[in-house]
Amino acid sequence: MMTDPRPEPADRTPTSNPVLRKALTWGGVLAGVIAIVSASLGFVFDGTSGLVSGLIGTLMAVVFMGITAASILVANRFAGSDVFVGAFFGIVLGGWLLKFIAFIVLVVLLRDAAWLNPTVLFLSLVAGVIASLVVDVLVVAKSRIPYVSDVQLPKPPVDD
Repeated sequence: MMTDPRPEPADRTPTSNPVLRKALTWGGVLAGVIAIVSASLGFVFDGTSGLVSGLIGTLMAVVFMGITAASILVANRFAGSDVFVGAFFGIVLGGWLLKFIAFIVLVVLLRDAAWLNPTVLFLSLVAGVIASLVVDVLVVAKSRIPYVSDVQLPKPPVDD
């Protein structure tokens, strides 16, 4: 009897998922630290207005950082299906467009807000973005994923 030479279906969960989850976790922890520091410094320099500005800037950075990693995690759920490539790029591009539109809307809504300190908002946003980039670089650099991680080689032919 001849066996089927095709490979058996394997778990199609991409090996990048743990790395993305770790980046989200450490990004959230670091964002908490940045929120405390920026809100405290904002309060010292400008009272309640500075405190709110520091928290909003940090929240914006966390949300924008999280949208990218979350969209990739959601898109990875289609791994192994026939529509994976289209779904992956559609979901990730949709996440980037969502971030872009949300950023423009927030800038327009917050630009003339008298209750915000634009300097504290800007500095906390920049600190959050830089921190998320550092977290992403460190998590990816320390991950132990082989270069060709999600490839399933076919089984050798069986001789009768």
